[in-house]
Amino acid sequence: MSDLLERLRGRGWRMTSQRRVVAEVLSGDHVHLTADEVHARAVERLPEISRATVYNTLGELVTLGEIVEVSTEGRAKRYDPNAHHPHQHLVCSGCGTIRDVHPVGDPLCDLPPDQRYGFVVSEAEVTYRGLCPDCA
Repeated sequence: MSDLLERLRGRGWRMTSQRRVVAEVLSGDHVHLTADEVHARAVERLPEISRATVYNTLGELVTLGEIVEVSTEGRAKRYDPNAHHPHQHLVCSGCGTIRDVHPVGDPLCDLPPDQRYGFVVSEAEVTYRGLCPDCA
């Protein structure tokens, strides 16, 4: 059972066959699928699942904080099930591939106090961009 499925069951989230399939599709490392990709993979497992059900389930999972919506410039939103493990993203500027990365250092601590302008910083989002081996 995936980490996402375990977390959802632990929350007592009503696990319909459609919700289970969406959660199963989102399991794994470096998973950053678009809603359409989630739907296509879900249909392979449960042919009757509708696009609306997939979109609604993704929306619920984002609201619950169980998945993270990842937006990159000019591309469709992607969904990351790695919501409970701090990480950043490495994005290919060519094909849009996204990988989870764990850089050394804390982005919150790396922002000097004189650059915070009085803000109480609670989180930082860093996106690394470049070309993957296939696009380089």
